[in-house]
Amino acid sequence: MANFPQPNFLKYESARQIADAFGTPVFVYDQATLEAAAKDVLNFPNAFGLTARYAMKASPNAAILKLFNKLGLWIDASSGFEVRRAIAAGIEPHKISLSTQELPDDFAELYELGIEINACSLNQLERFAKVFPGREIGLRFNPGAGSGGNNRTNVGGTSSSFGIWHEWIDQVKAIVASADLKAVRIHTHIGSGSDPSVWQKVSAMSLELVRQFPDVTRLNLGGGYKVARMANEDGTDLQECGAPVADKFREFAEETGREIHLEVEPGTYLLANACAVLASVQDVVSTGPDGYEFLKLDMGMTEVLRPSIYGAQHPIAILQAEPALEGKDYMIAGHCCESGDILTPAPGDPELLSTRSLPLAKIGDLCVIDGAGAYCASMSTKHYNSFPEAPEVLIDTAGQAHLIRRRQQPEDIWANEVSLP
Repeated sequence: MANFPQPNFLKYESARQIADAFGTPVFVYDQATLEAAAKDVLNFPNAFGLTARYAMKASPNAAILKLFNKLGLWIDASSGFEVRRAIAAGIEPHKISLSTQELPDDFAELYELGIEINACSLNQLERFAKVFPGREIGLRFNPGAGSGGNNRTNVGGTSSSFGIWHEWIDQVKAIVASADLKAVRIHTHIGSGSDPSVWQKVSAMSLELVRQFPDVTRLNLGGGYKVARMANEDGTDLQECGAPVADKFREFAEETGREIHLEVEPGTYLLANACAVLASVQDVVSTGPDGYEFLKLDMGMTEVLRPSIYGAQHPIAILQAEPALEGKDYMIAGHCCESGDILTPAPGDPELLSTRSLPLAKIGDLCVIDGAGAYCASMSTKHYNSFPEAPEVLIDTAGQAHLIRRRQQPEDIWANEVSLP
């Protein structure tokens, strides 16, 4: 039998049962993989205590929020709506930290509920100061450096609007002093890269920011730990990445007498390889001897947008009752009427096309798109071509599949539309 790609955790029998029970496409999460990733994060090296938060934007389903909450992870929210969603899922407000590009109109109400707010711009800090003089606040800084697989996943440096530019620290101090605020947290985040040396460098820069604010007791270094979705990719070793950072915290304590509590807030690391999209081959077409052989799936950028916007790579496998012995190089296309709906772009370049060597496939075969746990169900072109949202299923540690989000009914797509008289 040819050495064709195999899925991370799905086998033909379990995939066939899920497809028969819930239809395709469907997001399938594996609880055992989620728990193993959470254990790794909760063991992140630290000198004086750790708070590990889940960046819920990666996948905000209530079942996942509840699972991580039970395991001991707190929450990083990126909007006021995410805060409300987390609370609705049963997360206690004091476990939720809000760092957002758009400070919500109801931020005062959320703060009084007990959530933590990190001011991510001078304007946000001024707005907070007017409403809550003398209260505790966190400060998110852009440390001036970043890391990412491409410029769209790099959230530090001059090309990023995230956080207060580090050179405006005197303005920050002036606002804090004028309103008698107590800055108790520093937050930085550099992006989704895999270079530990960059992360460690920024941690040292962040401790210098801590030095400027005597009331700070916690430093949040964000997330962005690269996960190897593809076999040829390098992932982040949390122990290798974190151990030198813990040493820097100890050195800082010896120098200043301040023992700083560490916070991290991964999303991709916790979710990426714990979920797959289970789809079906709905057509097979050719563009001739000088063109491509296409497998058209019943999913696409409506479920997994990352290849279209990042040129991101996802493992793809074909599951068959009787595995084909022969293979073919296929282009994998989504179901949207959109030329960019291709799941096999060239690595790092969504403008170029690539192929995958897969078993000789036919209409009706099951197709697994792995590495789809983070920024897929939560970040897709929902409702494009009026396709309804796909359901989500969680396989528990006993191997049982549970529905955690129903397939959307078509009528729900236009339910909020208002007809003109």
